[in-house]
Amino acid sequence: MRGNWLDRINSPEDIRKLDVHSLELLAKEIRTRIISTVEETGGHLGANLGVVELTLALHSVLSTPRDKIIWDVGHQCYTHKLITGRKEQFHTLRQWEGLSGFPLPQESEYDHFGVGHSSTSISAAAGMAIARDLKGEDHRVVAVIGDGALTGGMAFEALCHIGSLGKDLVVILNDNAMSITNNVGALSDYLGRIRSDSTLYKAREDLALFLRKVPLVGKPLAHVAHKFKITLKNMLPGQLFEDLGFAYLGPFDGHDISRLQKAIRAGVERGGPVLLHVYTQKGRGHALAEENPQRYHGVGPLRVVSNSKRTTLSFSEAFGKTVSALAEDNEKIVAITAAMADGTGLGGFAKRFPNRFFDVGIAEQHALTLAGGMAREGLRPVVAIYSTFLQRGYDQIIHDLALQNLPVVIGVDRAGVVGDDGPTHHGAFDISFLRAIPNMTILAPRTGSELTSMLTWALEQSNPVAIRYPRGDAGTCYQGPAFDPRVPIPASIVKNGQDAVIFALGPMVDIALEAARLLEPELSCGVVNIRSIKPLDDSLLRRLASGKKCVLTMEDHVLAGGFGSSVLELLREESEVKIECIGYPDAFVPQGSIERLHEEYGLSVQHVVRTIRKLLPGRPLKAVAREEQ
Repeated sequence: MRGNWLDRINSPEDIRKLDVHSLELLAKEIRTRIISTVEETGGHLGANLGVVELTLALHSVLSTPRDKIIWDVGHQCYTHKLITGRKEQFHTLRQWEGLSGFPLPQESEYDHFGVGHSSTSISAAAGMAIARDLKGEDHRVVAVIGDGALTGGMAFEALCHIGSLGKDLVVILNDNAMSITNNVGALSDYLGRIRSDSTLYKAREDLALFLRKVPLVGKPLAHVAHKFKITLKNMLPGQLFEDLGFAYLGPFDGHDISRLQKAIRAGVERGGPVLLHVYTQKGRGHALAEENPQRYHGVGPLRVVSNSKRTTLSFSEAFGKTVSALAEDNEKIVAITAAMADGTGLGGFAKRFPNRFFDVGIAEQHALTLAGGMAREGLRPVVAIYSTFLQRGYDQIIHDLALQNLPVVIGVDRAGVVGDDGPTHHGAFDISFLRAIPNMTILAPRTGSELTSMLTWALEQSNPVAIRYPRGDAGTCYQGPAFDPRVPIPASIVKNGQDAVIFALGPMVDIALEAARLLEPELSCGVVNIRSIKPLDDSLLRRLASGKKCVLTMEDHVLAGGFGSSVLELLREESEVKIECIGYPDAFVPQGSIERLHEEYGLSVQHVVRTIRKLLPGRPLKAVAREEQ
């Protein structure tokens, strides 16, 4: 019957009952379902369309969930979710209280490890293989990692370790020659040679067979034959992985289900560490995604179409344009990104200054220390990294930048909650982990214009400066305030008030301002745009807090160790001041639209209004946050 293959699938057990032709028909239906769902919910389209056949082949060969599949990053788990009992909930993908866009152990017994950041799968799978052997179990463990994720140093650390141990583990390298942006570096070139030289593997296998059949005619001939085999082996692709202790198989067509099934069986039956190399097409089955996989890596709801011409920039775009403009007049400015050139707004810089732009791949640690080396030699490096990924380079910020007090500017993109990608991608911790570091300056612009001015100021400083800014609209960019590079950036009084004052960061300023306006004429509430989180504008904040009935702080960040904590520390001797801090609790914030999350966690206009009204009768000094239900 046609058109209802997916309706019959309730678990991988149903997959294992299908022949190859039926699986191919199922693959077509799955692609249709993924495309139609992502059109409604948004999501990671390209990578998921590229691994449909690979996912079906894995589940048809392995005995899941007993056998464990560990997905790297998780951008390619949609087919996996559809065939593991979650198809009826698939329309809730990435929505509030819906299915996660990534593997999530709390969601299904088939999701064995939570992911969202890249390059973790081999380490996790290695840990599971070791645990399996220590417990005397005999199930299989398979890690699926993309060629982009393989550029992360953590992946190679895991390859080196598990290769030396000789544990039974299959690593599937899903090679689509594309991560979010074009892969860079020697590894990408190496994989390209493997793809183009795959026919040499047959020659290698034929040679091995021939040598085994030749009778040994004395030690000299045997020695020559062995040396010849070693020489040819070293000339063939895949040798890198074999030197790391892995048996290399491939490359194979990642859309040929029959061939994939045979290759997976061969890999798991071989024993020991095995690397199975498959090549796939990102965006397969969607014409636009095939033509432009970078654009369709992750998309918003495709049903939302606007005919109006956008007149504003995002914060990322404002950042990139400003760095490019400043670089015109300063040849020492260089820009660095970790596989996110367009996402961080630096694509234009890369085109204008190709010799001063460095995409290091998925290697945030290297990006930061690279910037430190450049700064030590007199350059002015600007590093743009999403807040959630900056967490991966924490030691480098401390040891290689701040300890040496090097003038590196860090653009902390996607600070605050980012929406439907959920807890793996929210930038809710950067203030806390940066504020503790000596020599660090931390800034938060309200608008794109302030971001421009802050970048100009930061590039004149002699210490590391982090500028955190959110995902989304930066407003119409105009000439921003001119900050004196000789002194810290001052806070700005947006609205004066007699009864209460709100100290707010970045996009929270406009929410605070609207709340203050709604409170009038009932209450007179001031609003302050903090701008500099570290150092604080101590004298202004103390003066504005003095004599007020209450002080409120607002931040799109966790309360623990955040901006509100710094205000509590500053005003700890002001015993008459009632202070309340609004931010996220000591919990991971789930997925959902940014507006919904702000409402749920008390960062909305109405919540601010209610909070100030409750504060005025008088309550003890404390910081509160909405508890999760």
